[in-house]
Amino acid sequence: MEPTVAITGATSGIGRAVAEAFVDEGAFVAVSGRDGDAVDRTVAALNEGEGENGDEGARTDAGTAWGARVDVRDEFDLERFFEGVAREAGPIDAVFANAAVFHGGPGESPADQTSYADYDDTVRTNARGVFATVSEAAPHLAEDARIVVPSGDVAHQSRPGMGAYAVSKAAAEAVARGFAADLDATVGVVDPGLVATDLTGKERARDPESVAPLFVWAATEAPAEDLDGERLGLREWKEATR
Repeated sequence: MEPTVAITGATSGIGRAVAEAFVDEGAFVAVSGRDGDAVDRTVAALNEGEGENGDEGARTDAGTAWGARVDVRDEFDLERFFEGVAREAGPIDAVFANAAVFHGGPGESPADQTSYADYDDTVRTNARGVFATVSEAAPHLAEDARIVVPSGDVAHQSRPGMGAYAVSKAAAEAVARGFAADLDATVGVVDPGLVATDLTGKERARDPESVAPLFVWAATEAPAEDLDGERLGLREWKEATR
């Protein structure tokens, strides 16, 4: 049986690339995002493709995409989303808590110039949003489920102009460790390095498609004990798959 995967923040960037990678692997992929129209476009694109010999129709061996509008700042949105996933496809095998915001952009948001409103929204989305995502997913998880939280070196290294975003990523990692200690599911952090997305900008960075297999590996094949409460990145993935 192919896995059931739920992804927040799945309409662009890493989330979209990971959704595509899982669909290509034959998974049932539930996507979500704040923009309902973008969710609908993403689901349509993921379900489109060509069959064998170029015939129009579903891609051979491809999975299925389903989606709903979700704002991770609202736990009731998440509750409805995961209930919907479970109705559509049964227990959830993997959750990718990907939704995030960055007010101002990398290097342009120093802590001493961050407004309270931007700080609160960043932490509410990027840290509390992870907490709410895992909390609402928990009742619907499969026996050997995995939950992956993306992060970066800003969570544990001081860098100028990263402000509330760095704080939120450190908090998100702490949330992951807390759930790893308290849930039967495997919960861990994955650091893909600098990736070109709407949050990080597009210079001197990897394409989201190039790191999507890292997240698929972490959610399906990486040793559970290496992920649970821990941090995996490009080095571990490349060493395991070379």
